[in-house]
Amino acid sequence: MRVFHLAELSIRESAALPAVLPEHGFVWIALGRREFESMQAEVQACLQQLCGSALVDLHLSDLLNNQLPSHYDYTAQYDLLVFRRLAQGRDDIDTEAEAPSQSPGRVPRRGGPPVLRRIDTSPVGFALFDHLLLTVHPADCAVRDGYAARLLALTASGQAEVAEPGRSAAMRFMPTSSGDLMLRLVNQMVDGYLELRRELTRQLDHWQAELLSPKSRFNNWSSLLQARLALHQLDEICEDQRSAIQDWIEALNSWQPNGGGQRELDLLRVRSRDVLEHIERVVHHVRRLEQSAEVAVQMHFNAQGHRTNEIMRILTVLTAIFLPLNLIAGIFGMNFDFIPLLHLQAGFWWAMTAMGVIAVSLAFYFWRKRFLEHRT
Repeated sequence: MRVFHLAELSIRESAALPAVLPEHGFVWIALGRREFESMQAEVQACLQQLCGSALVDLHLSDLLNNQLPSHYDYTAQYDLLVFRRLAQGRDDIDTEAEAPSQSPGRVPRRGGPPVLRRIDTSPVGFALFDHLLLTVHPADCAVRDGYAARLLALTASGQAEVAEPGRSAAMRFMPTSSGDLMLRLVNQMVDGYLELRRELTRQLDHWQAELLSPKSRFNNWSSLLQARLALHQLDEICEDQRSAIQDWIEALNSWQPNGGGQRELDLLRVRSRDVLEHIERVVHHVRRLEQSAEVAVQMHFNAQGHRTNEIMRILTVLTAIFLPLNLIAGIFGMNFDFIPLLHLQAGFWWAMTAMGVIAVSLAFYFWRKRFLEHRT
């Protein structure tokens, strides 16, 4: 568990739940899913003391569920956002079984390319209060750890910049509210997939090259099918993400600024639209990969059909060339005593010459008609 007291140009980190809210800024409580399950009573008591309201039971189960799709919900005291991340997982950590109550429902491993098998889609929960943000993460959430480390580092460097504190890197990176911090974390989760798209595109491009190469025999159909299924699952996950953020934006449009908080509310709306635009980029890329894989398969079968047609065309031409030769050979092979040229000494050579002339003439004719042309 990590607890951050965020205020202007200052961050204090602790390992215990806070007793009071800071005068300026807000509190960020970051818990792993297993920690949250074991500390439900303490967390609920802390939220009741600091914010005057605890989480309802249905939202508690949502935060503990590691298979829940992305969605948004709200109450009069807080907003709840569950967002399935698209991060590069690790094989040595079982993120699906980190909560003891959820371990029986194990999600099957995703097939396809290695990069698709490494994409972890575990949900991250956000409970957003006015001056407090509670986040429930998987066991190996690099976004949480990386953002916390960067906050601490930039705050330390920003305190030394007294000449233009409003333009310092720490001030630009410092979230202005709990909602701003939630959107920054969500945005980093979405951008995590954008970092994996190059490797995924490279793998699918390699398969396309194998599918279209006439010298290779592609036999990795099971992996290609699994890749298409995995991309379809990612498309559904991204659609749920987009729906959740759209619901959040609709709820945000109904908010009323408190005092001089109009600029803060406008900033939340801008960041929300930016997150939605990033999600739409991911959806566009995933669908483009799906279409590329399907088009590659169709082009492969079209190329195979074209190659078969080429072979059949050549065989047909050869059959047409040798058909009159077989006819001549069949005529001279009849069991008749009186056949022209049969008893002549030069009859054999006359027949061979005629057969050769016919064969060359037909070959020349088919070549002029481009029936024997090599087409690539």
